[in-house]
Amino acid sequence: MKKRLNITIDEKLLEKIKQYAAKEETSISSLVEEHFEKLVSRRTGLPVGMSLVEYMQSLPKSKIDFPEDFDWKEEYYKAKAKKWGYEDLL
Repeated sequence: MKKRLNITIDEKLLEKIKQYAAKEETSISSLVEEHFEKLVSRRTGLPVGMSLVEYMQSLPKSKIDFPEDFDWKEEYYKAKAKKWGYEDLL
């Protein structure tokens, strides 16, 4: 079911949007709806609220056997420092 939405925007911007919609052969409503869908859709990548380290630890064990006390965060920063030539600062 569709609902109405009233918004207020700058007059000059509205004219540009109308021109764009006409050129794309679509409606302003469709453009707004598509934009909102993109805003609220879940992005691919890390699960919401999970850090990269937590995600890496949650992956199934690989063929490489890391020790239980392996510090992923420390190793990540060491690798970045080495990549950028700052390993002597750690």
